Amino acid sequence: MATERNLETSKLEFFLDVPFPSSHEATIALRSLAPDKEPRRGGISKQLSVSGSTLRWSADEARILRVSVSSFLDHLSLVVETMEVFGPPVDL
Repeated sequence: MATERNLETSKLEFFLDVPFPSSHEATIALRSLAPDKEPRRGGISKQLSVSGSTLRWSADEARILRVSVSSFLDHLSLVVETMEVFGPPVDL
């Protein structure tokens, strides 16, 4: 987990690696957590990917970044708890 300021764009950036037991479980989480299209222009951008399990945010203001990351972590916690309760995915 890291937060830094991009000197080229002067935006704040936050990076988070989330390990999952398998790429299949990571893909399930990705589909559950993938961001919706942002309703406002500018302010914040998010990128989720399974390869490398790195999540990346950038924001114009620290407050916007903090709210977005906090909301994501709440959702991530719910996804992980749900996966633990229902067990590993079953191939159909």
